[in-house]
Amino acid sequence: MTSAFTVRTNSRYDRLAKTLQRRHPEFIAHHRSTLHILATDPYNRSRLHHIKKLEGVPHGDGQYRLSLGRWRFRYDIVGQVVLLSYCGLRREDTY
Repeated sequence: MTSAFTVRTNSRYDRLAKTLQRRHPEFIAHHRSTLHILATDPYNRSRLHHIKKLEGVPHGDGQYRLSLGRWRFRYDIVGQVVLLSYCGLRREDTY
């Protein structure tokens, strides 16, 4: 199956991903899953993934959020391009 969308990252995402990869080796597998999910269905029309459109977030700050367990990925969609802008780990002491 060919991917309908191209996934790109910005410098902030690259910086965060490098740090997470160094501290959490399992990040690599989650990153690969994220790339596959976003290349095939970034709008979550299949309803298979935990993707939410964030309200009140300006374009360029990650209007969508993909959650994979404790991992969070924020991205924007511009035409056929998905731009990853944030990756992070939800801490246990968040709530």
